[in-house]
Amino acid sequence: MSDLDFAASIQLLSAAVIPVLFGIALHEAAHGWMARQFGDRTAELLGRITANPIKHIDPVGTVVVPLVLAFLSLPPFGWAKPVPVNARNLRNPKRDMLLVAAAGPASNLVMALFWVLVLALALRLPVTLPGVRQFLLSMAQIGITFNILLAIFNLIPIPPLDGGRVLRGMVPEALGRKLDALEPYGLILVMGLLALGVLGRLVWPLVQLVSAVFFSLAGV
Repeated sequence: MSDLDFAASIQLLSAAVIPVLFGIALHEAAHGWMARQFGDRTAELLGRITANPIKHIDPVGTVVVPLVLAFLSLPPFGWAKPVPVNARNLRNPKRDMLLVAAAGPASNLVMALFWVLVLALALRLPVTLPGVRQFLLSMAQIGITFNILLAIFNLIPIPPLDGGRVLRGMVPEALGRKLDALEPYGLILVMGLLALGVLGRLVWPLVQLVSAVFFSLAGV
């Protein structure tokens, strides 16, 4: 890696830290917050309903993977420690688990809108502040793309991803039990589909399409 490439990677990493950490943290906190609304205080008692990224850090998903992707100049991605939810504490477990699962991706779309506002403000900064302007532009662009990527990826209908849990709450109980049986192998299936490039070909065009809509809101 040349000095220029290394410097570019450091700049990308610096701009990605805040949107990636808070996108991941708020995704998990949203699960815990929604669970509390329906009667489960497990996440609250563990201090997980917080935007503090330290409470949600997974060494691999929150640190190693984003660092490697940044140095490879690839789109940022990562994950946090899952927030524990005890379905037995929920008032209507099937319905409530659907809403708890959906809260994570929904929070990322809200975060993407926040970064749209940052992008719109950065575009209006005077050109006499090129360093600040460019850093905010990069951070906002990463924030929009990362949060949309995290939302769409998590909506893949394979348990234990959020989309799998949403699907579990929508299907008849007999099919739901089959999804429960798939859950222990779900991440292996997802990793396999990623390695084969199947998910990338399905997810990335959708991320680009939705991102374009969000960028247009900022006048890009």
